[in-house]
Amino acid sequence: MKIFARLMLTAALSVLPFVVGCQTMGSTTTVDVPTVESPQDQALSKSVHNRLLADKKLDLTGISVASKSGTVYLSGVVKSLDARQQAIKIAWEVPGVQSVVNSLEVQR
Repeated sequence: MKIFARLMLTAALSVLPFVVGCQTMGSTTTVDVPTVESPQDQALSKSVHNRLLADKKLDLTGISVASKSGTVYLSGVVKSLDARQQAIKIAWEVPGVQSVVNSLEVQR
């Protein structure tokens, strides 16, 4: 019985670093958001931004939108996971959007 208890303790302690490490790891990926937009990109960004502001279910006012060649970049802070998902969905629904890069952070 003592051997079994020691094996269980050893197994639990060997898994612990992985569990703790998973909880403390953060994303270090950075996204280069375009700073200069062509007239077409500006129109696409404005269209996405207007659709985000038109959503009355969730507060999406803290979102910045930029675009380049049909790729829409969403950044800023939203209040919930639902708001983040809704913003991504709205962006995809805008004509001319070919891809969406999500850099939205959820407020804690």
